Amino acid sequence: MLRWALIFLVVAIVAGLLGFGGIAATATGIARLLFFVFLVLLLIALVMGFVRGW
Repeated sequence: MLRWALIFLVVAIVAGLLGFGGIAATATGIARLLFFVFLVLLLIALVMGFVRGW
C-alpha cells in the first residue's frame, strides 16, 4: 500500500510540473489517504505484536 502511495505522489508531482492542476490535486489526495491508511495499519500491527509478545 505504501508503494501505491508513492506512485500517486510521483504522478501528482509530474502532473503538477506539467500544469495539470486537477489531476495533481486528485493524485495528491489519494497518495495522502493511502499513506495514512498504511500508517494506521502499521501502528495496529506493532501494537498487536507487542501484545502477543514477540
